[in-house]
Amino acid sequence: MLASLMFIGITLLFVDFTGTLHTWLSWMAKVQFLPAVMALNVVVIAVLVVLTLVFGRIYCSVVCPLGVLQDVFGWLGKKSKKNRYTYSEQKSWLRWFFFMIMLISIVLGLGSFVQLLAPYSAYGRIATMVLQPLWMLGNNVLGFLAERVDSYAFYTVDVWMKSLPVFIIALVTLVLLAVLAWRNGRTYCNTVCPVGYALSVFARFSWLKIRFNEDKCKNCSMCSKNCKAACIDYKTHTVDYTRCVVCGDCIDSCKFGALKYSRYEVRVSSSRRSFLIGSALVATAAMAQKKEKVMDGGLAELEDKVVPERQTPLTPPGSLSFEHFSKRCTGCQLCVSECPNGVLRPSNDLFNLMLPVMSYERGFCRPECTRCGEVCPAGAITSVDKPDKSSIQIGHAVFIQKNCVAVTDGVECGNCARHCPAGAIEMVALNEDDDESPWVPAVNEQACIGCGACEYVCPARPFSAIMVEGHEVHKKI
Repeated sequence: MLASLMFIGITLLFVDFTGTLHTWLSWMAKVQFLPAVMALNVVVIAVLVVLTLVFGRIYCSVVCPLGVLQDVFGWLGKKSKKNRYTYSEQKSWLRWFFFMIMLISIVLGLGSFVQLLAPYSAYGRIATMVLQPLWMLGNNVLGFLAERVDSYAFYTVDVWMKSLPVFIIALVTLVLLAVLAWRNGRTYCNTVCPVGYALSVFARFSWLKIRFNEDKCKNCSMCSKNCKAACIDYKTHTVDYTRCVVCGDCIDSCKFGALKYSRYEVRVSSSRRSFLIGSALVATAAMAQKKEKVMDGGLAELEDKVVPERQTPLTPPGSLSFEHFSKRCTGCQLCVSECPNGVLRPSNDLFNLMLPVMSYERGFCRPECTRCGEVCPAGAITSVDKPDKSSIQIGHAVFIQKNCVAVTDGVECGNCARHCPAGAIEMVALNEDDDESPWVPAVNEQACIGCGACEYVCPARPFSAIMVEGHEVHKKI
């Protein structure tokens, strides 16, 4: 029950495109292990370690969404064939190998490797790139039906591909997890997952454990055949506590009462165990704590803009610098799924793959919006006040004369100057000595904050006549 509530809650947090649920559910992202480590959230880390030392690896079976997702696939697999699992020796060298890759990647700031291996990041990609579009399509169907009965209960939204490479990675990850969990249960958790390995160090010494009563055991092997972690050897009456995720399936499957979850001889019932786990999770949670539709008036078909090549990627206000952002970001894509303006999307660049970056083809970074900093669980985007955001310079606008419609088509425009919220753009004559000279934008780089309003509203197609170049280090102006 607790695992289901956590799983449903964090999934809703990712798929919700209205921004209404993060107020109540954002703590679920902040109690995830890796984001807490990246955010240096000592309280959450300490609570999770203490929980593991007391109960074992309940984080993996209750809190981690990727762990619960594997259980869903495993449950479906058991429907086709009961008692499908067997005991296997742990692959210590393989677990250590992936853990060291993760550790070295964090130290060196190799975000792509961290994001590929981290369980929370993997689930975030799946939820954002696969589940959220399906959720939005379902919403659009309801919006279509509501429109037919003159109801405004639902409104349609644009569903678009934020990043094809990251979508493919998410889809491949989902398929691999489904196959592994269907066949062998928690293979990923106990072979690849570096978070599972880190917690296994503490789980070995947990106060409460699954224990055998050898006098009652009939060596029927049902515990081993129902252990999705493949960690119970019924022949020797031993449990590998570094891999056990304390799911309780072995206890439920034992018909002779030979297994119990306790400290030595003290029996802890299933209901009691659920109460203890629930209390601990509540304590952890307490410590964590209308996109616009583009209209063309029906006069012309608008050509999509081409994403400009920026020398330095744009990162959100509050990320401080590109280096800080790339080192702290876990690539969970929560900021991408929550961005109400369509500005954030995963990078397609090989060296920064899956790192959220900003682009202004579908909207601009509104000065009053601070949602990405509010939902980021890893501290990669620090929360900023709305008044302060208007003074953070993440980049500056650059005018590209050859694309401007005032030059190419000889028409008056000035969209960029009219819509600049910082007043950093003014229109000047291209040639001061020519009375017929077209008026073009001049950018005051000291006043520009890089919000992208000018790039977004520029009518030039497919290449905008004004674009924002990112700054490696943000500053206040």
